Amino acid sequence: MTKIAALEQSQSSIPVTDTLRPPESMGSLVWRRFRRHPGAVFGTIVLAIIVVAVLLASLLPYDPVESDIKNRYQAPSLQHPFGTDGLGRDLLTRCLYGGRVSLFVGFMVMVITLIIGVPVGMTAGYFGGGIDNVLMRIIDVALALPTLLILILLSAIMREREVPLLESNNVMTIAFVIGIFSWMTVARLVRAVFLYLREMEYVTASRALGASTFVIMVGEILPNGFGPIIVEATLEVGYAIMLESGLSFLGFGIQPPTPSWGNLLSNAQEHLIEFPWLAIFPGLLIFLTIISINYIGDGLRDALDPFKVMGTLE
Repeated sequence: MTKIAALEQSQSSIPVTDTLRPPESMGSLVWRRFRRHPGAVFGTIVLAIIVVAVLLASLLPYDPVESDIKNRYQAPSLQHPFGTDGLGRDLLTRCLYGGRVSLFVGFMVMVITLIIGVPVGMTAGYFGGGIDNVLMRIIDVALALPTLLILILLSAIMREREVPLLESNNVMTIAFVIGIFSWMTVARLVRAVFLYLREMEYVTASRALGASTFVIMVGEILPNGFGPIIVEATLEVGYAIMLESGLSFLGFGIQPPTPSWGNLLSNAQEHLIEFPWLAIFPGLLIFLTIISINYIGDGLRDALDPFKVMGTLE
């Protein structure tokens, strides 16, 4: 009787809150894992500050295009925190308006790469065989091309041709030019995901129940592969911003007087020693934005890793 009483007492000492605690959702698990990544939290805060500042650029008292020759090449001060350029324009205002262009190009390139890359990768990964071989060889050829040189060539052609919605010095033109040569990585990633998931038991069960190929691909496999796709899409934004800045720096991207981080750096190269702030601040914004996006992508990769999430559940 003494042992029975002791057993009952030990069972009664178990906290009721632990036994009745509701299971943690997948979203809360992912969020908890993301918060544990210091770089991802830092990147999110920095990127949020940059995005908010860029969106509120119109509240500044200066025009990003109008010149003020009397105040040309002023050093950073309280009146002009980033200084002024060769035409007396406030550099902070131009950096923030340029950020609108660069971030918009990054977002549009991400959309274009997903629109092209996801269907191609789904088709190659699900059907396999000859379709997979043909699509992968096309991707291999595209990846073997010198991307920057091809982008310069396409950008130059677009500036000379009149194409609907794709005009010279148009942000959409630059986004389209970069996007059509950035979808291959997404396609290969989606293919790898589909090659793995198409062999899962739930896919076999869906086929046995008579589900159509489209329903299986879009309704069953694709939702379970969102994690890697989201991570890659995030990293594509930083890659696109870097490419846009490079094109604009070389004179084949966004053209003055429209500001972008790339052409601000290009305009600063002639006065880099004498007026270094012209290059420091646009370059610093590019650096902070890209490294923040990379940290966020790294945090999402850890947070959305199914094996780590399942380990947390256990």
